[in-house]
Amino acid sequence: MIMRKKLTFCVAVALMPQVWASGYNFGTQSVSSMSTADASAAEALDPSVIYYNPAGLTHLPSLQISANLIIADPTVHYKNAAGYNVDRSPILGSTSGNVTKNITLVPHAYLSYQISPSITAGLGLYVPFGANTKYQEDSVLRYSINRTELKTIDINPTIAFKISPEHSIGIGLIAQYADAKLHKYANFSPAVNQKLPPQMQLSNGAADGVAKFGADDWGFGFNLGWDWDVNENLRVGASYRSPIKHHLTGTANWDLVGPAFKNPALGAALEQGIRQAGYVKKEKASANITTPESISVHGMYRIDPKINLFGNVTWTRHSRFNELDIKLENIKPTIGGPSDTSRAFPRWRDTWRIGVGGSYQITDPLQLRAGVSWDQSPIKSADDRLVTMPDNDRLWLSLGAKYDINKNSTLDVGYSYMHVRNSKANVHPCPGACVDSKASGKADFKSHANFFGLQYTYRF
Repeated sequence: MIMRKKLTFCVAVALMPQVWASGYNFGTQSVSSMSTADASAAEALDPSVIYYNPAGLTHLPSLQISANLIIADPTVHYKNAAGYNVDRSPILGSTSGNVTKNITLVPHAYLSYQISPSITAGLGLYVPFGANTKYQEDSVLRYSINRTELKTIDINPTIAFKISPEHSIGIGLIAQYADAKLHKYANFSPAVNQKLPPQMQLSNGAADGVAKFGADDWGFGFNLGWDWDVNENLRVGASYRSPIKHHLTGTANWDLVGPAFKNPALGAALEQGIRQAGYVKKEKASANITTPESISVHGMYRIDPKINLFGNVTWTRHSRFNELDIKLENIKPTIGGPSDTSRAFPRWRDTWRIGVGGSYQITDPLQLRAGVSWDQSPIKSADDRLVTMPDNDRLWLSLGAKYDINKNSTLDVGYSYMHVRNSKANVHPCPGACVDSKASGKADFKSHANFFGLQYTYRF
């Protein structure tokens, strides 16, 4: 009889840690905004306002195109790690290392077109979420999540209306593509030992397997915005981004990588037993996830013709992330009894991001920009922290410059340093009867990231 197993992996919204912003947001969607620590949503400087507040499109004349490239250079280092098998024997392997190494290039593109003095349309293509982390294959934490990767892109057609000289509203539809991968090791030694005589018992780690999951999906949502020019010097606005539901479908591959499976006398028989338990080489897999909604309130105040001040407050409903179920077609429960479910509960909380920034016009073509923001983590304590997502509160420090090459072309450059508060993670086994390696452990984490950005905007 084919049984279905649910593997609940708390993988940053199903999928990742956050090397970017708190929870699982990428962190910034344009260079002009990044240079103020994302505090300048009310400025409506270029078509990237589609992401931050679609109502701001009414401030953009004619046809405009904005292309962005952000270089993300994150570092997540773990140390003092320890892992324990179900019998409390230590897991052998690496106890420190880098979880992230690769520099990532992230593009965003936006277009706006003024249909009439009161109607402007736009289109955004941007990356809302993303991550790529990988532990060493012999890490003592490998029975948690060993690797996570998430790639997403939003297609966001938008329209904005100036409903009065002071007020504008905007609405956009979001089509979101998500592609997720994760690897998790399994300790098959206890299950294998049940069928072996005492003199042939395997040590923990000798019969490791690794599950490699890959799935993708399209999900749909919307964003709303409101913009109010209080007077010639003050503008305020608010925006909302809806949750998006995904039913990710794909495959799961079970690879048997432990040295016992390479033993010429035992390997074939051991593999046959594992395969008969349902750990086939390839099978269908699926998972349901929902990205969180967010509400932002922002403002801009012009002190004089050269100086602008910006502010932004964003609330995100990260508490939507309670668990992730990955359903597999062919698998039978092994360790832990008759249950066919493995669960973990991250117990995320809702979060706030608060940012302030400013700009100073040095000369007619050159403007300097800077900002700082505090980004709250949704993780409450070390007991709730996933080793695949060693998230904690973040501080963003940003600066940049805008240069008007001519009346049609503008170049933005920006840099952000993201400091992540040091954190600890306590790994707990799945409670109760469940399908799990029942490993526990702990680790200390230190993280930061550098972001470099280049943006070109052309006005026709």
